[in-house]
Amino acid sequence: MGFVSRTGFIILMQRGHLFPWVPVCMGAGIGLYFQLSREPSVSVTIAIGAVSLVVAILAAKSGPIISVFLWGFALAGIGLCLAASRSHIVSAPTLSWRYYGPVEGTIVGLDRSATDATRITLSDVVLERVSSERTPERVRLSLHGPDGFSEPTPGMRVIVAAHLSPPAGPVEPGGFDFQRHAWFQTLGAVGYSRTPLLALAPPPDKDTVFATRMRLSKQIQNRMSGEVGGFAAAVTTGDRSGISQSTMQALRSSNLAHLLAISGLHMGLLAGFVFAAIRIGLALIPALALRLPVKKIAACVALVAAAVYLALSGGNVSTERAFIMAAVALFAVTIDRRALSMRAVAFAAVIVLTLRPESLLSPGFQMSFAATAALIAVFGALRTLEGWPIHPWMKPVLAVVLSSAIAGAATAPFAAAHFNQVSQFGLIANLLSVPLMGLVVIPSAVVAGVLTPFGLQDIALWVMGAGLRWILGVAHWISDLEGKGGAVPSPGEGVLALMSLGFIFLILWQGKTRAFGLIPVAVSLILWTQVSRPNVLIADSGGLVGVLTDQGRALSREKGQGFAAKNWLENDGDIATQKIAAERWDAQNPAGIRIAKVGDFSIIHVSGRKAAESFLDCAPSDIVIFSTPFEAELPCLSYDQTRLRETGSLAIYNIENQPQIITAREISGKRPWNSKPQN
Repeated sequence: MGFVSRTGFIILMQRGHLFPWVPVCMGAGIGLYFQLSREPSVSVTIAIGAVSLVVAILAAKSGPIISVFLWGFALAGIGLCLAASRSHIVSAPTLSWRYYGPVEGTIVGLDRSATDATRITLSDVVLERVSSERTPERVRLSLHGPDGFSEPTPGMRVIVAAHLSPPAGPVEPGGFDFQRHAWFQTLGAVGYSRTPLLALAPPPDKDTVFATRMRLSKQIQNRMSGEVGGFAAAVTTGDRSGISQSTMQALRSSNLAHLLAISGLHMGLLAGFVFAAIRIGLALIPALALRLPVKKIAACVALVAAAVYLALSGGNVSTERAFIMAAVALFAVTIDRRALSMRAVAFAAVIVLTLRPESLLSPGFQMSFAATAALIAVFGALRTLEGWPIHPWMKPVLAVVLSSAIAGAATAPFAAAHFNQVSQFGLIANLLSVPLMGLVVIPSAVVAGVLTPFGLQDIALWVMGAGLRWILGVAHWISDLEGKGGAVPSPGEGVLALMSLGFIFLILWQGKTRAFGLIPVAVSLILWTQVSRPNVLIADSGGLVGVLTDQGRALSREKGQGFAAKNWLENDGDIATQKIAAERWDAQNPAGIRIAKVGDFSIIHVSGRKAAESFLDCAPSDIVIFSTPFEAELPCLSYDQTRLRETGSLAIYNIENQPQIITAREISGKRPWNSKPQN
């Protein structure tokens, strides 16, 4: 059999199993869009869409083998067009300069910043001496000043004197792009205030969903004090403002942070509990059980409960994704199809990618679909095995252990890539916590919701609090253990995509040839272990420089620019604090000037206006970084604050003792989210 014939035979073997590849092909097109260096014009996007439609028509009329490739091409084109269209749909003004003055707006979001400060999101924003056409649609502020009134309230019209700046670009070339993230959230400026927040108008009399959420969150925290109350509010309403940073870190270190986010686990547990409760309750009434489709009724009620949970939890991207997956499964029950199948997962992925193509880049999307697909694939394979020498009562225990192990293994590469952490005892923590979440916490929350109108919710909340207290105890215990985990460097460009492709092929492809999926997985792991981090990193403000040394990355400052410092060290796989990293820079330099030797060139960081005014000269091979504007001509290569705003952050590699400079703008390209508006 020739190569072409054999290839055709292998493809024909996949018939009936090709639908799960639809979101994969769409994702390829979406990923390609975000990798473009320039935004495609509207005419180009329309042309790509038209070509994709023509190719899809040809695919429908072609033979079974050719049609597979044509459909793949068409779906990729559709994915690219969806991402481009979404980017234009969410287009909104973005602040292109630093602003200080009064900021007026309506509170539409409440959470907590990385420094544990209250953080608010404002809409209907008004800025002094800024036209409405140039005013951001939404602004996010961290409140560090004294309280102007008891507390921010959803829907309240407020005003505060604040510092605003445009959303920052990647802290290093190729890193997480907050500008892009903010663009799709229509977040046009971020900042902080050290003055009191003043109320201009009370919230409207008519309750919004957001106001209802926050009121419910407050009631829960009043009845369940401390971290337990904050945890309970987070898993029921999505409000994390009651969770301290120390608790967040403990949950991350123990690999239990996923229990905090309202995602597939919570939505699945809630829908499953309601489904089981309704089905069992109706089955106990013979007159109803014999005359009504009990299973389908239970599925419909569970779907309504999931929709209510979606609304109460804030309807963020991860919760929407979880609801779609649960809705697809419950709808499958109503039409007598298997609830949990790869087709259902693929259908949910298609809906999510169609509505929010940018979610493809989020760790939540990647981890939730990876875990779900892996669980369905593994348990589907186990169903084909017969004769297991296991006692019936041990099967649920084994299912819990396997579920935690499979989900943990499937999400571990994505967690390591995005958060640079690997928990050695994550499986133990999940085995001790996830069953309690399903058997105690979520059922108690549902019962509390049912009993609240009668004022009888306290008992259910007490049971829920006991379960959450146990989970928090496990998190702190695991996080305090020696050797609890380690930091890993960020993978190089394309490594995670290559690994994902290998795992997708292993899961979705049919037949023995699926083993070829191990090749890209192995290659990606090798590339990850051989990743080369930049010798020098420079913040886009010019306020921080990091030089790679034998002890790790040395930072030019022990305070300030904390976000960039934290991300650089994490991406290096370094657990050191900024202060410790600053101590690695051991050169004795004049005040405000730090010098480090890299190969045959030197990096000179000039921090502050006084240091810049006293800086006189440099060698031709030097690279000088100024944290302020600097206009004098120098014989060496220099980057001042003004120039860095154009280039973005810098990465410098030492290639044969000579600097190779890469800018964030070169990697990100010229896209809507990083291009200044033409004023």
